[in-house]
Amino acid sequence: MSEEPKAKQPQQTHVNSEADAHKKMVQGSAWMTAGSLFSRILGAVYIIPWVIWLGSHSQQGNALYAKGYNIYSFFLLVAIGGIPSAISKQISEYNAINEYGVGQRLFKRGLLLTTALGILSGCILWFGAKPIGFIFGGGDPNVIPVLRALAIALVIIPSMSLTRGFFQGYQQMAPSAISQFVEQVFRVVYMLGATYFIMRVQNGDWVNAITQSTFAAFVGAAASFMLLGLYYYRQRPELNQLAAQSDDKLVIPVWQLFRDIIVQAIPFIVIDTATTVFNLLDQATFQPIMQMTFHTKIAVINDLYALFAFNANKLVMIIVSLASAIAVTVVPLLSESLAAHNRRNIRKQLEDAFTLFLFIMIPGALGMAAVAQPLNTLFYGYSKAGTMILEISAFTAIVLGLFTVASALMQGLSRNRDIIRFYLIGLAVKLVVQWPCIYFLSAAGPLVATAIGMLVASIMALYDLEVNFGVRYVQLLPKINRILIFSILTYISAALVVHGLNLLLNEQSKTQAFVIVMLAVAVGGAVYAYFALRSRLADLMIGERAAGLRRKLRIK
Repeated sequence: MSEEPKAKQPQQTHVNSEADAHKKMVQGSAWMTAGSLFSRILGAVYIIPWVIWLGSHSQQGNALYAKGYNIYSFFLLVAIGGIPSAISKQISEYNAINEYGVGQRLFKRGLLLTTALGILSGCILWFGAKPIGFIFGGGDPNVIPVLRALAIALVIIPSMSLTRGFFQGYQQMAPSAISQFVEQVFRVVYMLGATYFIMRVQNGDWVNAITQSTFAAFVGAAASFMLLGLYYYRQRPELNQLAAQSDDKLVIPVWQLFRDIIVQAIPFIVIDTATTVFNLLDQATFQPIMQMTFHTKIAVINDLYALFAFNANKLVMIIVSLASAIAVTVVPLLSESLAAHNRRNIRKQLEDAFTLFLFIMIPGALGMAAVAQPLNTLFYGYSKAGTMILEISAFTAIVLGLFTVASALMQGLSRNRDIIRFYLIGLAVKLVVQWPCIYFLSAAGPLVATAIGMLVASIMALYDLEVNFGVRYVQLLPKINRILIFSILTYISAALVVHGLNLLLNEQSKTQAFVIVMLAVAVGGAVYAYFALRSRLADLMIGERAAGLRRKLRIK
């Protein structure tokens, strides 16, 4: 009789560890989702006054902004070098074996590395702005000052991102989420202030307004870095205490720490730049293909390019960022389970991650497609072409989000070579279908080509996780089916509201488009929330609070 509790004890501990891991995932996802969502919404809302102040130059300005930012994003990701994700992964592994001191040494050495990388990449972009702008900017001389403005931000953003990765390694998502929001607030305030002053007070040059708008990246990054520094300063006593009670069995030389950072970072560089490489491919090929095939004028091509590369991309990245938030949360948890050789936890975390992704991404994408017409009118003005591109972008965003999550999960499980191979295959597929997609679909072609390439890579990654870690997608089908049904009902509800209000209101008015969007989102969101709470799917996202909401709303 006395042996029975002892036999059950390991099972109880195992169950608790699974519950703790799931709780960490839900809490982390909630923080990162909130931070990403608010940041992306703020990063989209500023467009409304920004476009108004740019006036007749808005579409050309959008195209210039997109060209500069795509190039900058590639340099930024290479400069960061996947180091924040790698640091987060390594610190989680060291913390799991009670080697907190090693993880903190890793962070301090990483700061030196990211500072050097930031200065180097900033200099390359500044001094190489002319040839880089010529190759990827279609020979547009206006790209040069934009790239030089962005080069300044490159100096500090790598170290800022590394600090975020440090906190994520401790499963502390609040500093990252809050600093992300603060970064966006300072960026947007400077951006709008500078644009208003140049265009409305000085009646100045729109290129100068775009240049200052891109320089705002430095202003936001500086504010975010200062906030993260404050978080670190406040937590130093606790961090020192954890380091003091470490096992200290690992003695790792400085050179090995640097080597480990770089080795771990290389796969993250390749995968983190995936979306940017796809965008740069569009930037380099869209103009020549359109000129050769349709003999289109440069100004018209820039307008079409802005529709998918800036206008639609700004809005759909709001929902894609939600997938990224889930991915960032899951990586350190998977690394802990992998270090502990807990395959059951790994499988459970993978299945939870995919369910959380679908729970957020599918209704978000379908909801955006439903309100595409008034949403596009609100931000950019009434345009049938813009509406169509936004609808297509919303659907393709599901594939982009899926690749983001699948690649992060693979990296968290040290399947780096495989996910790089899958990505390169997807990129090759994109190259093959790029011309026919642009030929038949014009401005929508690059979006469809990207979706096809990333879908191929995602399917291969999902199969790899099933084979090597036993993910049981079949068991997820009941939840997936419910998410699909509820999302379709959400789409229908929102689309009916849009259609009905368009009969009563002026669909070309920005003010009335705002009313239509708000009402359609409210109705669609209420429909999805009701079914998610009633079916208990909401419990996956908000945990025990779902039961309280059901009681308050009298949902059985």
